[in-house]
Amino acid sequence: MNKLLEEIRNCTICLPHLEHGVNPVLAAHKKSRIAIVGQAPGSVVHQTGVPWDDKSGDRLRQWLGLGPQEFYAPELVALIPMGFCYPGKGKSGDLPPRKECAATWHDKLFKELETIELTILIGSYAQKHYLKKQQMATLTETVKNFRAYLPHTFVLPHPSPRNNIWMKKNPWFESELLPELKKAVAFVVNAVR
Repeated sequence: MNKLLEEIRNCTICLPHLEHGVNPVLAAHKKSRIAIVGQAPGSVVHQTGVPWDDKSGDRLRQWLGLGPQEFYAPELVALIPMGFCYPGKGKSGDLPPRKECAATWHDKLFKELETIELTILIGSYAQKHYLKKQQMATLTETVKNFRAYLPHTFVLPHPSPRNNIWMKKNPWFESELLPELKKAVAFVVNAVR
């Protein structure tokens, strides 16, 4: 696993397409129990090199019921974006994650992650890649039908503050899904303790 992570952190496949350069950001350990598959690092994470080290990460940790110490323990949580490097800004937010990362590295990573008990797919890019035909027509439908993917997979919208309007329009997310998510995460965490 350490060799693979070193290879990923030295990856330059997308360099010609990345205005801000390469800085692959992820965290994993061969004993990780929870895999969080997100979109791609934002500009803040690109600078710090720490996954989810921004307002989206604060909200995600709140959703999961995890403090930073547990969230950043790779033996517990693997943080694997669809694109490992910051893709740059688009017209309405960040550009989509580069497809080369998942195609080149995800299968190799998940072969090493033999102890994953819970996978959390954040946003439509991760859901499309991993759910394939099981994904519903929209992200909202997919997330609203979260029970269809249990007990081993949770589907979430991106925790970005840009999604505050979505959260207000979908109050069931906070009242129905989040308690189930926290319970599932706590079960894995407590089993490791």
